[in-house]
Amino acid sequence: QAQLVESGGGLVQAGGSLRLSCAASGRTFSTYAMGWFRQVPEKEREFVAAISWIGLRTAYADSVKGRFTISRDNAKNTVYLQMNSLRPEDTAVYSCAAQDRGGRSWYDKRGYDSWGRGTQVTVSS
Repeated sequence: QAQLVESGGGLVQAGGSLRLSCAASGRTFSTYAMGWFRQVPEKEREFVAAISWIGLRTAYADSVKGRFTISRDNAKNTVYLQMNSLRPEDTAVYSCAAQDRGGRSWYDKRGYDSWGRGTQVTVSS
């Protein structure tokens, strides 16, 4: 399994931007599909975005489409989540996750094998 560490969270005003990073180590990073999820207290972890292992395919939750962009740099073993036009409802702990084999849904958190601890994003109104 991969070891994943997120960074880049923080406090930002509504309408602002943040870029999250997820650094991976362990098994060959470039073979993983990667995803970002978020969670607020007492709610289920929800899908945000995912990217294929060479970055040609992406997917987004409807709530972030057009505002967030997922990308990856396999040379740096890092996946990014650029978040623009942030809203208070985007406030959550954001975690990255890795799949170590294909054939599973990107949208279901049960399809991922490794998880980071998460980084807090807080958007003030």
